[in-house]
Amino acid sequence: MSRGRQLFRQADVTKAIKAAVAAGLPVARVEIEGGRIIVIAGRPEQDAGTAEPDLDQELADFEASHGQD
Repeated sequence: MSRGRQLFRQADVTKAIKAAVAAGLPVARVEIEGGRIIVIAGRPEQDAGTAEPDLDQELADFEASHGQD
């Protein structure tokens, strides 16, 4: 059983990413939507799990600016 007609190939996605990089744009992510290749420029976003603040550092900064009791 065939998969049907392909709207684009992996090589097409690679070309789109390389073109953005060659233009000096940082690539944050690539989305495939309705047969379109969408290259999102910018910094990659961090996962929610890795974006947690360092509470020890925040406490040390707070104590340094407000003094310890």
